[in-house]
Amino acid sequence: MSTQEQVLQDVVIKFAGDSGDGMQLTGSQFTNNTALLGIDLATFPDFPAEIRAPQGTLPGVSGYQLRFSSDHIFTPGDICDVLVAMNAAALKVNLKGLKKGGIIIANTDGFDSKNLRLAAYPEGVNPLENDSLEGYEVIKMDVTKMTREALKDITMGTKEKDRAKNMFVLGFLYWMYNRTMDNTIQFFKDKFGKKQDIVESNIKALQAGYFFGETTETFRTRYTVDKAKMEKGTYRSIMGNQALSYGLVAAGEKSGLQLFLGSYPITPASDILHELSKFKTFGIKTFQAEDEIAAITAALGASYGGSLGITTTSGPGMALKAEAMGLAVMLEIPLLIIDVQRGGPSTGLPTKTEQSDLLQAYYGRNGECPMPVISASTPSDCFDAVYEAVRISVQHMTPVIFLSDGYIANGAEPWKFPQSKDLPEIKVSFKEKLDEGEEKLLPYSRDKKLVRPWIVPGTPGLEHRVGGLEKQDLTGNISYDNENHQHMVKTRQAKVDNIAEYIPEQKLDSGPAKGKVLVLGWGSTYGAIKTAVRELQAEGHAVSHAHLRYVRPFPKNLGDILKNFDHVLIPEINNGQLIKIIRDVYFVDAKGYNKIMGIPITKGELIDEIKKML
Repeated sequence: MSTQEQVLQDVVIKFAGDSGDGMQLTGSQFTNNTALLGIDLATFPDFPAEIRAPQGTLPGVSGYQLRFSSDHIFTPGDICDVLVAMNAAALKVNLKGLKKGGIIIANTDGFDSKNLRLAAYPEGVNPLENDSLEGYEVIKMDVTKMTREALKDITMGTKEKDRAKNMFVLGFLYWMYNRTMDNTIQFFKDKFGKKQDIVESNIKALQAGYFFGETTETFRTRYTVDKAKMEKGTYRSIMGNQALSYGLVAAGEKSGLQLFLGSYPITPASDILHELSKFKTFGIKTFQAEDEIAAITAALGASYGGSLGITTTSGPGMALKAEAMGLAVMLEIPLLIIDVQRGGPSTGLPTKTEQSDLLQAYYGRNGECPMPVISASTPSDCFDAVYEAVRISVQHMTPVIFLSDGYIANGAEPWKFPQSKDLPEIKVSFKEKLDEGEEKLLPYSRDKKLVRPWIVPGTPGLEHRVGGLEKQDLTGNISYDNENHQHMVKTRQAKVDNIAEYIPEQKLDSGPAKGKVLVLGWGSTYGAIKTAVRELQAEGHAVSHAHLRYVRPFPKNLGDILKNFDHVLIPEINNGQLIKIIRDVYFVDAKGYNKIMGIPITKGELIDEIKKML
């Protein structure tokens, strides 16, 4: 029998299994393979909070969703075309996300009586053996058995051999989607070059899966997705935390400042510490502190000393860092606080995404404590957004909060990376001597932007006092004068508000300047909003989309944009945070669409919600 070739435009695959089944590695290797072919892609890794969740249980399921397309795409997909289920729990958790008629690739070894019991199936019920999967195309493979058979000549324990079963599945999918195995084979040689048994076992399992598809007559259709029609240039696959790290490196180079990262490991921000620690050749110093407070105060000390201090965290760490953020506001020195958000409160949902901390970023400190807030929208946007956050921090002498989230941090997409020469300049100036006519240093004197000078400690003749107590205007001396306190509070607020004069005006991402509905978003809702709005526009609806990077202060024309629409819809992965601020600032009767399930908003949900307003 001959094999049929079928060209597809768009495919969504979900790899799912036990947290020890290597689903993240499988997904990332398929992602890299896809990126090398010039196909557009978006990913959504989804893993359990426990480092080693109970094997075979529903909370222990690890997943990796990948969408790839010959069109330009902005989300990892609402529903899947293919579900790889390594065990019963993986099928049970993810079946609701598979379209009717979709393909299930099931590892039959993961559906034995023990796995079925752990996945809470009723006694004697096996979904692979009854009619519950009717309407799906089910491909049953005893992956475990076939992997062991492929590795029978390798001297390894059974447990070690079983670790390669994810590569068997990957090899089969490479066959199914007309791919080569070259990049994954090279990956194992590079990563485990000195451990030949690991290299050999993974490559053999990969090849066995590929040739299983090639030689088994059950599978007669192979699929191809053409190269995407994207702007010409050199691309790479990038994850949000990687792009953020590279943006910081670039900002350090362009500003001429040494970067200092003071960090305490916390999901999902820890990868930034891991990534930046690789760039010592760029003069970047990374410090893993004993706790969140030590991390931010070390970064604060670095900024006081003339470096750019950075600290990375998630919601719980933001709460702990609040007093030190207040100190940075009082000192009026640069500091970058990066919050990769997750579900809360308390330790909440460590590995699940949520836009949980906007109100904390706005208001979560004692006293009148204004700080600029910048938000990234996609994995690759982290590079540009954090670069801009650095510029604002050093040019306006203020700490800045940068918001990402777990969906952005761990997701991946193609990135046409910039050349260093094309990046905007970040001008930094230190005060090195008294100005002409200046008899004595006034550390809180200000320029037209209300910005005080940045002075490296120890500069001769520029000795000055800093601290957390209220400053006397100009001198920086401690002051309890009531009128001075009010003046300084108003001045610090005016300095942050004034940043609106030095950022771009808000633009519409798409749609008419006036219309029926404006969908206003921030952060990781970007892809779902953009896709939903574009579909409705194609149907002839007067719907527009605006997405915020500058969340505090808002671009100065945002109010005018909002008033041009009959309805404003604000989708958020929280219980309604931006909407409170928009209503407060602009007196707009905005409506919210809120999802608080630890997963992104989907295109379909938004289309339904927008149609209600139309």
